[in-house]
Amino acid sequence: MPIPMWVTRVNRRATNPLMMALSDDVPPLATLHHVGRRTGRRLQAPVLAFPTARGFVIALTYGPDVQWLRNVEAGEARLVRGRTVYRLTDPVRLHGDAGARLVPAWTRAALRALDVDEFVDLHAEALHSSTSH
Repeated sequence: MPIPMWVTRVNRRATNPLMMALSDDVPPLATLHHVGRRTGRRLQAPVLAFPTARGFVIALTYGPDVQWLRNVEAGEARLVRGRTVYRLTDPVRLHGDAGARLVPAWTRAALRALDVDEFVDLHAEALHSSTSH
């Protein structure tokens, strides 16, 4: 079971602003920039992004139906990680060990404890290094 919805609401108001302040500079934290597929609004979300052969894998800690993933599947996104900007395309949803094996052991253990077993592997192309937010 992914993180409960009440935790999502608390995170949106309390934890996410703190994570957003750190996410461009402190890997594995990263900022995912995406565009709402219905509204056209520019949105951002803090995520934990781990390098893979294709680009990055992100654990779907709030479950497989998160809006940011639907937006990425409908187009593309940008990821800022460690001050480098990446273009993300071609999301591949992974379940269980297929996704878990792509994240570091310390993360795997934490995700198993939270019963998180959904992931997305994204193709990434480095665009440029960012020197400011």
